[in-house]
Amino acid sequence: MSAAAFDLHRGTPGTLGVSGVLSFDTAAAALDAIGKALGDATVSRLDLAGVQRSDSAGLACVLAAQAEARRRGRALVVDNMPAGMRALAQVCEVADLVG
Repeated sequence: MSAAAFDLHRGTPGTLGVSGVLSFDTAAAALDAIGKALGDATVSRLDLAGVQRSDSAGLACVLAAQAEARRRGRALVVDNMPAGMRALAQVCEVADLVG
């Protein structure tokens, strides 16, 4: 995996796992991949345990993925949000939106 790469994988049924970098460089591609994966109606969780680095674009990607899931009539629970992303969500006053 390169320095500015992310990976989307399915391990646990119903869960999308994100690993690598979720940043300005990768957020658009990540959101596209997550949006396509949300076509599977069983997907209800986004696991960020493998995210090594993120920034405000990564946080925006997570919020947009949750909005897309809501548009499709279901919730997308975020698990294992990195501490830096959680702190950014608090500063931006969107922590309640990501759970």
